[in-house]
Amino acid sequence: MLTPCDSPIREVEVSAYRVPTDGPESDGTLEWNATTLVLVEIKAGEEVGVGYTYADTATAKLVADLLRDVVVGKDALQTGALWMQMVAKV
Repeated sequence: MLTPCDSPIREVEVSAYRVPTDGPESDGTLEWNATTLVLVEIKAGEEVGVGYTYADTATAKLVADLLRDVVVGKDALQTGALWMQMVAKV
């Protein structure tokens, strides 16, 4: 188990997957037949944290190109501070 400052974030991996739906879907304004899942894995020490969202591939690019540098090397347990730093960067 990690304790503060024991293991800084050393790696952020970002992937995007296009997942077909069983059939056409709609929200009343748009229709689609697939969705995109963005997966982020953050490694600190021997631990791996996983998060995901359904969003455009631009979200994966934002994480990889802009937000990765905000968190690498920082304390993985300082989630509130990291959140604020990422919001400020965006």
